[in-house]
Amino acid sequence: MSNLLLIIRLLLLLSTSAPPSLGLAHQSTSISAFRHCLQNHNRSDAVLYLPTNSSFLPVLNAYIHNKRFIGPATAKPLAIVTPTHESHVQATVLCAKANNLQIRTRSGGHDYEGLSYRSPIELDVETETAWVEAGATLGELYYAIANKTNTLAFPAGVCPSIGVGGHFAGGGYGNLLRKYGLSVDNVIDARVVNARGEILNRSTMGDLFWAIRGGGGASFGVILSWKVKLVRVPEVVTAFQVDRWLDQGASDIFYRWQQVSTNLSKDIFIRAMPQVVTTPENKTKVMISFVGEYLGRTKDLVRYLSRSFPELGFREVDGKEMSWVETVLFWAMIPVNKPLEVLLNRKSEPSYFKSKSDYVTEIIPREALPGIWDALLKVGPCFTQWNPYGGRMAEIDTDEAAYAHRAGYLFKVQYYVWWVEDGEEAEARHVGALDALHEAVTPYVTKEPREAYLNYRDLENGVNSVEKPEWSKAKVYGEKYFKGHFERLAKIKAEFDPENFFRDQQSIPPFPHSH
Repeated sequence: MSNLLLIIRLLLLLSTSAPPSLGLAHQSTSISAFRHCLQNHNRSDAVLYLPTNSSFLPVLNAYIHNKRFIGPATAKPLAIVTPTHESHVQATVLCAKANNLQIRTRSGGHDYEGLSYRSPIELDVETETAWVEAGATLGELYYAIANKTNTLAFPAGVCPSIGVGGHFAGGGYGNLLRKYGLSVDNVIDARVVNARGEILNRSTMGDLFWAIRGGGGASFGVILSWKVKLVRVPEVVTAFQVDRWLDQGASDIFYRWQQVSTNLSKDIFIRAMPQVVTTPENKTKVMISFVGEYLGRTKDLVRYLSRSFPELGFREVDGKEMSWVETVLFWAMIPVNKPLEVLLNRKSEPSYFKSKSDYVTEIIPREALPGIWDALLKVGPCFTQWNPYGGRMAEIDTDEAAYAHRAGYLFKVQYYVWWVEDGEEAEARHVGALDALHEAVTPYVTKEPREAYLNYRDLENGVNSVEKPEWSKAKVYGEKYFKGHFERLAKIKAEFDPENFFRDQQSIPPFPHSH
């Protein structure tokens, strides 16, 4: 099915809701009526790209990061809208709804399964707050903060090109989560266009404010902007990466990491990254990188870890002292001496990749780890990221926001495989290997359901029909992403979008009356 795509520096992708049997003539009529509707709303100045425009494909592909969704096999939208004003979004929603067109919204283009204004950022250092439009990237937000102060930050992800719209709505985790929680834990207001074309804010949206903080935004409306509370950081922080091979005792260090990482000081975040590395001898081996950040000086971290995690063998030479914004470059694997303007780069070379996720609540036995490393080796070039929770994450009430994974979780896991070969056979081989790794870890992760992180979207968690969504199918993926919050989210959906205008293969449907 083709879409109308809204790009707020944001794209709105338009697709038809009509049966395919009506054909191209009906699609052409729908788009013509849509354009006429925009004119009636005095919004004909919204930029509309049609497949006949030479700019259509360049605009569509500009921020697609996964090459799996570039090419003739991927369904294309009927049109692309690039709004430059909030009223363009309102008119697009109303006119799409009136003409049986569906909307998909894109800001950063990082949706892992391809389901999906230069954005001003108004930052007030005195009140330690900022309004961030949904089309802004994390890099643009971090750059704006660093230009005003070196003692404020915002807790969010490590990839600068991610759009804040979807990142925040899905939860938004990063290396400050043990100190300050998720992005959504630091959101204090939002502006959303609902299915009636109205702009709501926190004071007028009621329970919707709860839902869009971890429940995703695409099921409920088009998020225009977020107001966030900035957080305080010291002028000097420490970043580090300690690499260990299996024959250097990496497995034992990882086992100990499981025991201590969620119980360390809130100022410390240490990610474990078991990964497959090709050696200079062209052999593939498992290396575990322990990558971290400490809100303080290296010498203090050495003293602390020598008592709390001596197995890591952390030395003063391993730490690199820098400003908080320089750690953004460090985590993104950008040289920290690069000008900060590199954070404004929205472009990245697309690659083929597939990702999956898990949550872990119990320490994986030491004797089980070699089997996981063997499964990792069979995948080939890949990495896994094990992100510790605890700290502030264990203090925030589970019902505070729609994001449901809080106290009791040790870490969240991401599995990530990439490849360079074109073609379906290569994709099937690499995705199959990743699935085998995912299966190998099954005994040691959450069960019934096996939980997953919404922002690491994975259609293998379950899919629904866009034309005729079924509640039973929605529960399958909904309970994996949202646990016991799924039904509350569906009831909020029923209140704000009872006709299920905003939908995709993994959206939240309205709660059915029969239940």
